[in-house]
Parts: sequence; C-alpha cells; structure tokens
Amino acid sequence: MLRSWRQRRRVSQLDLAIEAEVSARHISFLETGRARPSREMVMKLSEELDVPLRHRNRLLVAAGFAPVFREREVRAPEMEVVRQALDKILAGHEPYPALVVDAGWNLVAANSAVAMFMDGVPEELLQEPVNVMRLSLHPQALGGKLLNLAEVRAYLLAQLRRQADASGDGQLAELHDELAGYTYPGVQLNVAHVPGPGDILLPLRIRNGDQVLSMFTTIATFGTPLDVTVSELAIETFWPADEQTAAAFR
Repeated sequence: MLRSWRQRRRVSQLDLAIEAEVSARHISFLETGRARPSREMVMKLSEELDVPLRHRNRLLVAAGFAPVFREREVRAPEMEVVRQALDKILAGHEPYPALVVDAGWNLVAANSAVAMFMDGVPEELLQEPVNVMRLSLHPQALGGKLLNLAEVRAYLLAQLRRQADASGDGQLAELHDELAGYTYPGVQLNVAHVPGPGDILLPLRIRNGDQVLSMFTTIATFGTPLDVTVSELAIETFWPADEQTAAAFR
C-alpha cells in the first residue's frame, strides 16, 4: 500500500526518505515487509504523501494499528457545527445554486435554487444517492441542455480522471468510464476549446426554455478536517457569468 501511494504521487524512495527524515533503506524495507513501521511513522509517511484520511486509516490497519480518524454521519450530533456552516453557506448563496457533495460526487445537501438543474430529469436519475457528475453529463439531464457540452464534458472528465488517479478510488474510475460512454447524437465531442481574447473562465451555458443561462462555479472544502466525512465534503457554488443570468435567478 505504501509503495502504491508513493508511486501514485510520483515520489521516489529517496525523496520520501528525505522528507520523512529516515533512510531510503528503511523506506525500502517498509515497502517489502522486511521492517514494520511505528504508528507515528505511518502517520508521518501518510502526511508526506498527502494520503486521504480514509486511506490513512487503511494504512494504519494494514500496519497493525487501530484507525485514528473517525467517520461520522453528516446528521450525527457531533457534526452540528459542520451542518450549521453548510446551511449558512447554502442559504447565503441564494438566489444562485449551491450544493454539497461527498468524495464520490454524491449530493449531500443543496439550496432551493438547485431545483432548476433537476427540472425534467428522469426519476431514476434522482434516486438516492443522486450523483452530481452524472446529472451534469447525462443526455437526459444537464448534458442535454448544455450548449457548450463538448468543452464542459472534456473538463469534467479530465477532473474526474485526476481525482480517481490521485485518490486511488475505483468507484470514481468506474464513474469516469460510465460518463465517458454517454452518447449525444448530432454533437461533435472531439472539439478542443480555444479561449477567446475576452475569456476568463469556462462557463456552463445552459438552455433553459427560451433563455440561455451562463454560469461558472467555485469549489470550497474544510481547511483542517480530522474526520473522514468532513475531509471529503466539497461545496460547489454557481455564479452568474452575465447580468441576464443573474436577473433570471433573481
């Protein structure tokens, strides 16, 4: 497992040894099972390799130690301060859409403006857990309304692939392959986006009745998580890219 994370981060044994202040020989012995790490060494190497908290627990268990990081449900009493923060962010962002997703891009919470994205979506795509990436690209959901589908699809698939590679999450890799297999009759997908002189961000250009809504997004995470669930939450906020879109939401 240690070797897998080191290789995923493209770090040599020598580089990891230097950062962890141990010998390269010790790193080699740990990877081949000729030496057993202390709990402190597992924690230090996990930190140096930026291993997600969920996988740090798995490394600890593999080394013979109990997991350190708790994994609480969002609805758990201990998570009240987290829920309050999320609720304030979501409500404060109205009338524009904002939502919270977990590590698999499953919807955790949303404000009322997100209902616009659900309009006309088949019931089977709205069964829990609702996957935001799937909604974004499915031909019968937002994927069928995006006027710049090729550009947005290329960006989202690349983002999903990077996340799958960085996290070692097989479910994200499967989700990537599913979304990459969607077909859109009459849409040319192999089109490279060349930014124009006035472009700042790649917007989502969404057909909404006789209107075109143009939006961009920001993503925020908790800064110092010590809980697995909290470490995997991301808050995505949608912003109008022009006054027409802002007026439509108001």
